[in-house]
Amino acid sequence: MQDEIRLKVIDRLKLDYGLVPRPGTNYMRGGKCPSCGKKELYTSHEKPWVVRCGRQAKCGRELHVKDLYDDLFDDWSKRFTQTPSTPNAAADAYLEYNRGFDLKDLRGLYTQETYYDRKLQLGTATVRFALHKGGYWERLIDRPHRFGKQKARFMPGQSFAGVWWCAASVEAQLDTISELWVVEGIFHAIAHLQHGNAAVAAMSNNQFPEESLRALAKRRAGHLPTLIWALDTEPVTRDYIRKHVRRAEAMGFRCRAAQIVQREGRKTDWDDLHLRALALSDPAERDKQWAHDVAEARYQGDLLLAKSATEKGLLMHDHDSRSQFHLEHRSRLYWFEFDKVRFDKLMQEEAKTKNVNKDEFDDDDADRFRRAAASVHEIANCYFEALYFQRNPLTDESWYFFRVDFPHDHPSVKGTFTASQTLNAPTFRDRLASFAQGAVFDGSAAQLIHVMKDQLFNIKSVETIDFLGYSKGHRAYLLGDMAVRDGELVQANAEDFFEFDKLRVKSMQKSIALQLQRDAEEYREDWLPWLWTCFGTHGVVALTFWFGSLFAEQIRAGHKSFPFLEATGEAGAGKTTLLTFLWKLLGRQDYEGFDPAKSSVAGRSRAMGQVANMPVVLLEADRSQPDKQHAKSFDWDELKDFFGGGTLRTRGVKNGGNETYEPPFRGTIVISQNAAVDASEAILTRIVKLHFKRPNVTTESREAADNLNALPVESLSYFLLKAVRAESQVMAKFDERARVYEAALREKKDIRIERVIKNHAQMLALLDCLRLVVPLTAEMVETTRQALVDMALERQRAISADNPLVAEFWEVYEYLEGLSDTAVVNHSRDENRIAINLNEFAALAAKHSQKLADLNVLRELLRNSRRHKFVDANVAVNSVIRSRATVGPGAQFKAPPLIIKCWTFQK
Repeated sequence: MQDEIRLKVIDRLKLDYGLVPRPGTNYMRGGKCPSCGKKELYTSHEKPWVVRCGRQAKCGRELHVKDLYDDLFDDWSKRFTQTPSTPNAAADAYLEYNRGFDLKDLRGLYTQETYYDRKLQLGTATVRFALHKGGYWERLIDRPHRFGKQKARFMPGQSFAGVWWCAASVEAQLDTISELWVVEGIFHAIAHLQHGNAAVAAMSNNQFPEESLRALAKRRAGHLPTLIWALDTEPVTRDYIRKHVRRAEAMGFRCRAAQIVQREGRKTDWDDLHLRALALSDPAERDKQWAHDVAEARYQGDLLLAKSATEKGLLMHDHDSRSQFHLEHRSRLYWFEFDKVRFDKLMQEEAKTKNVNKDEFDDDDADRFRRAAASVHEIANCYFEALYFQRNPLTDESWYFFRVDFPHDHPSVKGTFTASQTLNAPTFRDRLASFAQGAVFDGSAAQLIHVMKDQLFNIKSVETIDFLGYSKGHRAYLLGDMAVRDGELVQANAEDFFEFDKLRVKSMQKSIALQLQRDAEEYREDWLPWLWTCFGTHGVVALTFWFGSLFAEQIRAGHKSFPFLEATGEAGAGKTTLLTFLWKLLGRQDYEGFDPAKSSVAGRSRAMGQVANMPVVLLEADRSQPDKQHAKSFDWDELKDFFGGGTLRTRGVKNGGNETYEPPFRGTIVISQNAAVDASEAILTRIVKLHFKRPNVTTESREAADNLNALPVESLSYFLLKAVRAESQVMAKFDERARVYEAALREKKDIRIERVIKNHAQMLALLDCLRLVVPLTAEMVETTRQALVDMALERQRAISADNPLVAEFWEVYEYLEGLSDTAVVNHSRDENRIAINLNEFAALAAKHSQKLADLNVLRELLRNSRRHKFVDANVAVNSVIRSRATVGPGAQFKAPPLIIKCWTFQK
């Protein structure tokens, strides 16, 4: 390792892990292991390539410095400048200091070149190797993460099929070597060369180097070398190895395989093993480490090529000296037992029969006795493996996550098992068959326990969340099979969770499917003019709210609130078109929202808890209609606490204690209905309102609406990734602009309610932030800013006014009361109170031809009356009106009772 880099690495290891140099040794020790927490981390002071936990038996964690501090190893041409006398300066430095290769035997195999990506408009230096069939392969070495998945490339238009890459030093040995290693990449082959193994690179796992092998077979006719197929360890690659072995054996080669043991979920290749050995200071220890890793890989390769479960079981028995164990072969689970007593007895009987000593038997005889003493039987027609343990600490629920492989063409399936299902044979059998079609386990309870003891020992743990979107505790967006953290986009791994450095996390929310496009080239931005044509400022305000919802948790953390959005208007005004389009931007196809009045409290709580940093859209029917069957189950005041991210619902945790689970509301509220929301002032002050009118349709607006409807979700959903990857820039600008707009709105004396000011200031700030992601024109921005200011003024007026139906009610009241000098409909004797019997009031209004809303609607709306504040409903009142009633001596009816049930209001 170069001194400059080594010193920086040592400084960081001291700071991050507490490693300190030990006097008199060449090691740094005493670091805290991130896995087990013990102060057992150590590394070489001279070559700190790998940091290890000293508790090899109980932990054995290994940290590769190149992964920990990749910024120190990724800009080589800037640090090592190319000159006429050193044309390969950066390439030399990369191979020596990044890969740990000794350049002595590599001179002439490579050159330093450059590559420029026209789409990204980015360039980099490369290490280029010429291929024997023509063309080249090159590795990008200057900050390769800028180029996405492309970290290396072949020469366009050239094919390497059928021919391997072979170093000159190996070419000179092909006539004499007894073994030839066939690996995937050039760096893998060089790693073997550094340790004295003859190796060639096939350049791809699925490429069989037929031309090179035929040339070698002709060159070495009669004494062919053994081929060691040492390719990657993925399931598909293992299948390729078996195919390559069959083809090579048909050509006359003897074949073996080597498979590197993968640990800690990190992909390990031959060049990684080279660095692991290089990290040891003593040359003898390096050789020992490399030999140990190679021996283990060859053993795993022998297991891969075993032709039967018995052969594989015997290999495992010889390696581990265990007498009984489970094993996988061709995606089936077997139970192996070796009878040592029977083996000894067979040896003795054969020796007695042939009158020879036991030690005189050759390998074939010994193998025959071993096979006779071994028994193997199938205990499952599939192979299941526990991948990790997942637990939700908030609910105290936990599961083991399993993958099930089949011997036929059916793809692997994955599912969860509870602890009881994992360790109890009957319930395990039932659970396995319930999600893995046709999978049957027929082993004993003892065999299952034995399998689980092996699979669950030191199993990795994954944190879980039960919603989709932003996890505040992990500072990450979990979006189906993609996740974003600190601007980094990560794909879910093969085991269905995300890894961010030391963090493993997954979302268990599967009921919401997002169709996200990760390719920026597929994203269309021509929708913005169509949105403006159809909806104008209303469309941009709604877009701003949808955009801002992606940062609601962060905004609430700093500003303690996030507004609600109300979208009202006539049927046919375009609300559904707008909502379904906005959902496409977030990856949801053909979705609008749900009606809270048609759900239970528990159902609403779950629906609102499914997402974080995304809108929850509440769809309501026209409030002017009579009461519906389920309408009484929902009250707008339920939403009040959600303004600041309050608790959704409290429920008990099933753990025998008195713990409760109180998930917070993590999303944002959108209300879409025909009529305006009529609720308490506490709710109305939390709302930013849009009112849509039925437009005058033109040819241009009709075409724009059709275009918005026709856009597929795949062409729009990159918007979500683009927005959340700009999280840091968005939040910085929001914090800056929100204060500015709050101050500006406070200067407008017509807006007095602080909450209205704060809500609309946040929307104005988010409009500025939206420009980081969407190319809004200056006209759109200025017009929308003015619209938001007008909305704040309108909201102030609306909060001070009654619902139109309530205002109409009080107008009728004033009219009826004005018909006489005495009370007509107000039964109250208190001058400061109004007491009205609604049924009597409606009858009298009808008699005088006064229009009045349906009483079922009024009973809901009058509770929020502002002109005369509501006090109570159905209160017994001593009527001042009825006390005036007189009945003559000849009357046929008695006087009405003085007590009457009334709705009371503060006058």
